[in-house]
Amino acid sequence: MELWKRHPGTTPVLIDVPHCGTHVPPDIARDLAPAGMRLLDTDWHVETLYAFAPKLGAGLFHATHSRYVADLNRDPDGVPLYPGADNTEVCPLRSFHDAELWLPGRAPDAAEVKRRVDAYWRPYHAALAAEIAAVTARHGYCVLLDGHSIFSEVPRFFAGRLPDLNLGTADGRSCAPSLQARAAAALGAAAGFTHVVNGRFKGGYITRHYGRPEQGVHALQLEMAMSAYLDERAPERYDAARAAGLIAVLENLVAALVEWSPGR
Repeated sequence: MELWKRHPGTTPVLIDVPHCGTHVPPDIARDLAPAGMRLLDTDWHVETLYAFAPKLGAGLFHATHSRYVADLNRDPDGVPLYPGADNTEVCPLRSFHDAELWLPGRAPDAAEVKRRVDAYWRPYHAALAAEIAAVTARHGYCVLLDGHSIFSEVPRFFAGRLPDLNLGTADGRSCAPSLQARAAAALGAAAGFTHVVNGRFKGGYITRHYGRPEQGVHALQLEMAMSAYLDERAPERYDAARAAGLIAVLENLVAALVEWSPGR
């Protein structure tokens, strides 16, 4: 099965969704514990929320395989995103709700982690890097929007309830200040939704690795609370009516990113 799906765009904006995949190869799936088999840590339906992208000229690039196979938004060498905090691995061992993902004695060891990084992580990133390079060559710059979602309450990682819309730019290092300001303004104008900039989620590996404003690549991460668009008790079910309001917000955000340029 292919590791990603690609919908080319006609503007400098590229949307990447690395955690929406739900496929687990049989040789890996057989080792999953019951808590792992539900794939609850999937960024449920985020690629569907961004399905409007081609209409606005934005490219869409998203994963097909589960983050339990290999987490595409983690450092392949195990460097933590948030030193001193509870971090998940490139091949995660526990769920966000702190349940064991693998059957006893079947968790991936160092050799299996390396195999998965080579087989799944590196090909995805090679293709994403090529896509970013092509967009940059065509337009002179690239705006990479890394799309995510998470349960609104995850005590393992943060206290209380997460804002609906969490914009991360590695504390302003991964994109131009004017682009961050434009994105924040678009989110701030979203009636009925709360937002924060560089709060608990400042951007993962993708945002930090590819965001090189001085080289023309401007990266932002948007982490959304799943409660903003679905019933968290059954996240597998997509509710089009409930998602409609958030999709309108995302359309406004992407339109704002399309309208931005470094010289403006």
